[in-house]
Formats: sequence, structure tokens, C-alpha cells
Amino acid sequence: MQPRDPGDSFTMRRIGKHAARILVVLLLGGFLGATLVRLAPGFGVDEEELDSRLSQDSIQALRQSPAVETSLPAFYLHYLLQLLHGDLGTSQTLRLPVRQLLAERFPETLKSVALGLSAGWTFGLALAMLAAMSRVGWVGLGAFLLASVLLCIPAAVLAMLFVIAQAPGRLVIGLIVFPKIFHYAHSLLARSACLPHVLTARAKGLGSTRVLLWHVLPVAAPQLLALAGVSVSLAFAAAIPVEVLCDLPGIGQLAWKAALGRDLELLVNLTMIVTLITLMANSAADLAAQPVREGEA
Repeated sequence: MQPRDPGDSFTMRRIGKHAARILVVLLLGGFLGATLVRLAPGFGVDEEELDSRLSQDSIQALRQSPAVETSLPAFYLHYLLQLLHGDLGTSQTLRLPVRQLLAERFPETLKSVALGLSAGWTFGLALAMLAAMSRVGWVGLGAFLLASVLLCIPAAVLAMLFVIAQAPGRLVIGLIVFPKIFHYAHSLLARSACLPHVLTARAKGLGSTRVLLWHVLPVAAPQLLALAGVSVSLAFAAAIPVEVLCDLPGIGQLAWKAALGRDLELLVNLTMIVTLITLMANSAADLAAQPVREGEA
């Protein structure tokens, strides 16, 4: 019988720690999200109450909340019990099962986020490498100016400009992610390019491309992987105003409608989904970067 590899045991412990952290943060995130909605002004008020044709009995019936919503702990416990049976509940504002709404809208948001991340990372990392390795001053200056201008423009303004120009709204997410990718990646690459072994490689006459691929990028790889995990949460956060203003039928638009209607059940589900995606992306980036760090050590 072969002895168990200590490396495999360590990896399993790391995965177990990440899974436990995801579960704890997910449960806390859902509860805190429900708390914020319950404490928000106007919670429990139905727009149908403003209908002048309704009688006093009808208005009173609308104001009566279900028993599970009389207290926040009771609601959250009921929600978790439903979740264990695969039931995500029913949207109060849209009168549809939450599972159906997510199945219809989540693929649209995934397309938007995937396209935005691809565009943001492609242009951000390419310009960062060009600015860090180029010896022409105006190249870095132009890249910094472009990234800084985009960083100062609010996401809603960018989305409105794309609506006016009738351009694809999904590209707005790329423009929001791009400056953050560029600034952080450029800082990492510029710092790595000043290391002694890189300067030695330059002194020996190696080309810029070879120095970048073999000596600069491997050093910055763990931090770039961590940035990849963070950029996922940035893209999902940017999807909310973009989908609302550009009329894209994703979960960002759904979250906006749920917030306007104080739809507690729908908002808790959306909060937990975004939290889960963010935590999984960060954990995956951390686990992927660990072998690179160990290889460097």
C-alpha cells in the first residue's frame, strides 16, 4: 500500500477551508441582505394599495403579510428550509417562481459578464504589457490617460452613451473593467520588470517579448490570477446599472426591479447567487495561484 502524498492532503485541507468559508459567508450574506431589505423604507407597502377603486377590506387584505414574513429570523429559516428542498420561492412583484426567473435571465448576464471580462482583460493586459515594456514614453502616457478617463466616468454615464450611440451595451462592462485591470497589471509588470534577473536578461541582449514571456509574466502570475478573481465581482457589480439602462434582460435588471418592489425572496436569492459567484471566483484564483507561488519558492 503506497503512502499518501502529503501534498494531496494539504490540497484537500485548503479546498475544505475554502468550501467552509464560502458556506459561512454565503449564509451571512443572505441574512444581511434580507436584513437590509426588511429595514428599508417602504418595505411591505404594495403599489396596489394606491388604487382608489379598492375597498378598505381589500387594502387591509393586501397589508396582511404571510406568517413567514412576520419576523426576519422566521423568514430566513423558512427560506433555508425551502432551499434544502430546491425551492427558491416565488417573486412577490413578478408573481413568478424565482427558479424560472433565474433560468431565463442568468444566461444573459453570463454572456454580458463573459464578453465584458474578455474585452476588459484583452485590452487592459495588452496595454499594460505594452506600457510596461515599451521604451517610448508617449505609449505609456497615452494608455494611462485613456484608463484614467474611463475610470472617472460613472458606469451609468457610460451605459447612457452607449444607448445614445446605439452600441452593444455588453461592451460597457469591458470599459468598466478595463481601467482597473490596466492600472493593477501595469503596476505588477513594471515592478517585475525592475527585478535583477530581468535587468540581467536585458543586458544579455534578450528581446522585449522574450523577457516579458519568460521573466516578467511568471513573476506577476499569482497576483494576476488574484486580480482575475476580483474582476469577476467587478463585472457582476457593473452588470446591474448596465443591464438596467441598456435594457438587457439579465439578473442585473431583475435585481433592480426586485429592489424597487422590495421583493425580499427574490433579492435574497440574487444576493446569495452573486456572493457565491464572487467567492468561488476568488477561491479558484487563490487555489490556482498557490502552485505558482510554490514553484517560485
